[in-house]
Amino acid sequence: MYDLGPPLDVEVEPGSNLLLSGPALTGKKQLAFDILAAGVRNDEGAIVVSNTDGAKRVFETLGERFEYVDRPVAVVDCVTRQQGVSEARDEAQVRYTSSPVDMTGVGIKFSELLEEFYERQDIERNRVFLDSLSTLLMYSDLQTVFRFLHVFTGRVQSVDGLGLYAIDSTAHDDKTMNTLKQLFDGVVETHEDGEPTANLPDI
Repeated sequence: MYDLGPPLDVEVEPGSNLLLSGPALTGKKQLAFDILAAGVRNDEGAIVVSNTDGAKRVFETLGERFEYVDRPVAVVDCVTRQQGVSEARDEAQVRYTSSPVDMTGVGIKFSELLEEFYERQDIERNRVFLDSLSTLLMYSDLQTVFRFLHVFTGRVQSVDGLGLYAIDSTAHDDKTMNTLKQLFDGVVETHEDGEPTANLPDI
């Protein structure tokens, strides 16, 4: 079981993929990083696929929660090269893609890191955060994003991981939200006032 930690204080089955849904600026990213941190403190792996912030900023955010050096923590950075930093090269804890549009590249880089943790380092429990689905939907149509996520969530499920996916619920119509929700085992909603609420499968 994966303990999501405070403020949710619930557990979910290995292989679960959860949608973090709520309006902008309601703490989806902070909640996801807190859930990642709860795992890293128990020697679990953590992978952030970011198309909103570069790796440097992601590590700064993680560093506010725990010491990530020499821990199984990595970032797929979909931003830095798009911003013109062409000399950004892959390293142990960072993989770069050309842009958020390059979903094939994102999938490959993510699979590399997951394989590194799960197969080469024998880390059986890994938490993954994709930030954000709203950015993907800005660049690509719903069908393309759905296909990408179908493969991505399946990869998380195949290694008994925990997947977290942020989306700005106010930026998309009901059809888009309902279509994407089919891919997830549960939904955690963040609110402008009050704690997040979880609609999770019965364990």
